[in-house]
Amino acid sequence: MCGIIGIVANQPANQPLYDGLLVLQHRGQDAAGIVTSDGSRFHMHKNNGLVKDVFHTRHMRTLKGNAGIAHVRYPTAGSSSSAEAQPLYVNSPYGIVLAHNGNLTNADQLKDEMFKQDLRHLNTNSDSEVLLNVLAHSIIESTEKNVLTSDIIFEATTSVFKRCSGAYAVVSMIANFGLLAFRDPYGIRPLVIGIKETEDGPEYVVASESVALDVLGFKLLRDVYPGEAIFIDLDGNFYSKQCVKDTKQTPCIFEYVYLARPDSMIDGVSVYQTRLNMGVTLAKKIKKDWSHLTIDVVIPIPDTSRPCAQEVALMLNANFREGFIKNRYIGRTFIMPGQALRKKSVRQKLNPIKFEFKDKNVLLIDDSIVRGTTSREIVQMAREAGAKKVYLASAAPPVKFPNVYGIDMPSRNELLAYNKDDKEIVKDIGADALIYQDLDDLKSTIIQENTLLKNFDCSCFDGQYVTSDIDEIYLSKIESIRSDTEHNKQSNSSNQLDLNLLNFPSENEQEHA
Repeated sequence: MCGIIGIVANQPANQPLYDGLLVLQHRGQDAAGIVTSDGSRFHMHKNNGLVKDVFHTRHMRTLKGNAGIAHVRYPTAGSSSSAEAQPLYVNSPYGIVLAHNGNLTNADQLKDEMFKQDLRHLNTNSDSEVLLNVLAHSIIESTEKNVLTSDIIFEATTSVFKRCSGAYAVVSMIANFGLLAFRDPYGIRPLVIGIKETEDGPEYVVASESVALDVLGFKLLRDVYPGEAIFIDLDGNFYSKQCVKDTKQTPCIFEYVYLARPDSMIDGVSVYQTRLNMGVTLAKKIKKDWSHLTIDVVIPIPDTSRPCAQEVALMLNANFREGFIKNRYIGRTFIMPGQALRKKSVRQKLNPIKFEFKDKNVLLIDDSIVRGTTSREIVQMAREAGAKKVYLASAAPPVKFPNVYGIDMPSRNELLAYNKDDKEIVKDIGADALIYQDLDDLKSTIIQENTLLKNFDCSCFDGQYVTSDIDEIYLSKIESIRSDTEHNKQSNSSNQLDLNLLNFPSENEQEHA
């Protein structure tokens, strides 16, 4: 899971890119990077850490130019070294930088082709670098007489679509030419286009979520269509082409459940409204199948589940209360590496208001239950606060399978619901009852907001992988890479060569310069 943004403007792009990354921080807390384009030169700064910690005034001053791309990362394939922080760069042809959200499922095959056929060197384990080199090679193959046009760019992108499998939303800059953005033929990962009319002509932005457009004062134009490429030259001319005819719009359903901010629009659907709808369908199930439960109070597990919990309380005619206070300075525990860190962070992040629990039958609402770490700790916290009964409801179905399209859902053995029935799960988390949303109901909460959407990537719930290239061998391999055990073996250091475009002197060096 990552956040990407690209801008072609009539004014310096560094600050808008920074501001855009800040509101996309929820999509990745591991690393951040910005590249700006100043004519034929790129200016880059990237590093591990939060946006506010990676970029300082001295860095921003060096990021010159009116166009650029930026990225926040949480790694799902490869390591978490700073060498793999994005955007990534190749100097041939022309100079290209790229930022990617998603995961290539045929990355190993492409790496082999890069080495044996395309004669291109890969310097990291990142599938994003593979994607960058596939694009670079395709542009070389499509270019004649060193003349680059939008038609050639679209021809090259069509070749990328043919070679790459998996999920990918991409923003890329070609030196002295313009910004390229495209989305995989299934539209798994989100990508939206915004426009702002100025006295000097239109400005464009492409981003993972519409919230980035809102904060920058851009109007949401539309989503990038599955299999579509967008090109915006440095003069602000906008071009688009549907590069893949046979597409099947299948957005990731977990974007609506958890990943995206509630104030975003994805594929014409309000994320907030879908979460309200999730509460309606969940409440109907509770009324039908769990009417024997006595519920004194409904409490959300902040923040994602709050809209759902509000609707559940309303429909059950129960009190809605904020029973947990969230520490805003703790990141999203779902994307934290390592079980011990996640467990510790739950207690740091949430603290109960004890009188909202004491001597009450409490219905806790969560957006989803993945590893169960948060659920166990929160149920225990509710009991310690004096709750008589603790019921837990999930706005999503049980997560039973790994996600291979850009979300770090780990090995099946680390998933709470894998090979367990509801009774076993209830016992594991220590609740008195556990209620899951039905998958069909979850789909309906989105479809009712956009009837054109018929299909979703629900692989983490039903094990049906939309790209049809996922087998047991692939799952076993990716599970070994992502498991907590493997993460614990990895060092924070890297022996990969960090090809940063711009090295900044330390503050001491600057003082003595």
